[in-house]
Amino acid sequence: MSIIITYRIETPGHIEAMADKIASDQSTGTFVPVPGETEELKSRVAARVLGIRRLEDAGRPTWPEVATGHGPLHRADVDIAFPLEAIGTDLSALMTIAIGGVYSIKGMTGIRIVDMKLPGDFYGVHPGPQFGIAGSKCLTGVEGRPIIGTIVKPALGLRPVETAELVGELISSGVDFIKDDEKLMSPAYSPLKERVEAIMPLIHDHEQKTGKKVMYAFGITHADPDEMMRNHDLVLKAGGNCAVVNINSIGFGGMSFLRKRSGLVLHAHRNGWDILTRHPGAGMDFKVYQQFWRLLGVDQFQINGIRVKYWEPDESFVESFKALRTPLFDPSDCPLPVAGSGQWGGQAPETYQRTGRTTDLLYLCGGGIVSHPFGPAAGVRAIQQAWQAAVADIPLEDYAKDHPELAASITKFSDGKGA
Repeated sequence: MSIIITYRIETPGHIEAMADKIASDQSTGTFVPVPGETEELKSRVAARVLGIRRLEDAGRPTWPEVATGHGPLHRADVDIAFPLEAIGTDLSALMTIAIGGVYSIKGMTGIRIVDMKLPGDFYGVHPGPQFGIAGSKCLTGVEGRPIIGTIVKPALGLRPVETAELVGELISSGVDFIKDDEKLMSPAYSPLKERVEAIMPLIHDHEQKTGKKVMYAFGITHADPDEMMRNHDLVLKAGGNCAVVNINSIGFGGMSFLRKRSGLVLHAHRNGWDILTRHPGAGMDFKVYQQFWRLLGVDQFQINGIRVKYWEPDESFVESFKALRTPLFDPSDCPLPVAGSGQWGGQAPETYQRTGRTTDLLYLCGGGIVSHPFGPAAGVRAIQQAWQAAVADIPLEDYAKDHPELAASITKFSDGKGA
């Protein structure tokens, strides 16, 4: 059994030689032959080049260590198999051996990890999502449409009582999900304990009156796993059911520690991922990156959206959504995709069409809800109406004729500046 990694190589040298060097350097080899590297040992644990698919030459180097005058920069996708015996199912070993070291190999002007196929031996070794899509829908009471969510804004600066005032208004709007901004954890002006004490009674009171429990994701991220668990326990004891976790900030160990002890839906924010992927010739594709965090157990995964306010193109969002909805081993290991960043109802039709006509997602709108000209409740209704139109294949402008909230939303946000 093998782990197969696909590397997109860019080099002024020979692709075949560079592929062999990666396989050797990242398994049994070093810069000179060593006596212990026997044929028997290599047959057991040495990585092997399985295939090479040539791509168009690059016009300029991803990393400017080689001048463009040194000839063409050859590119290819290279599949390399790492025997499971060499790595095992430990994710830190997988990251170290198959991924981490390749970026330092001399002779390449760019390298990107574009695919990773794990053998069935990984199935059941890691916990995976505890709640995922089905659990998120059950806890919010949402069926047949996206979970509609929003974010507390301003992201930083509100005191607990001020946050609670805004949350109270959002809860009464009919929204399904509210989250702390990922930048908010437990600052001195808004300690998590005080924020929980101010917000959870509002959620419980609304549940008592309406039967609907709004899912609130509190920011519990902390570099100290024990402190993060204390944050988790504080939320859980107060009756909360969700937490925002900045996965790159806590790392594999922090995520593993949390998931094994967690009773909350874990909403993953991937801030920092752009460092790994923004240049198309370096880093790694999201379809690779997300596999680690799914195995470790995130339940909801934030991935931007259509026509976002950030750099990421729509095609990247679509591919990320597809990756999250593709089972690793079983459909239950799929987390809930979360579309966000500058979203309002205007992106609903294209989101629906380009993600396989599914409503299994969390549609996260900040300004698209709270900045609606008729108020947050109208903002929520406008999003719901946009999705009703999208699912029914009715143009938004036509549906808006009988839905004033959607009509007002189109007037305010259609220029792309309001949300």
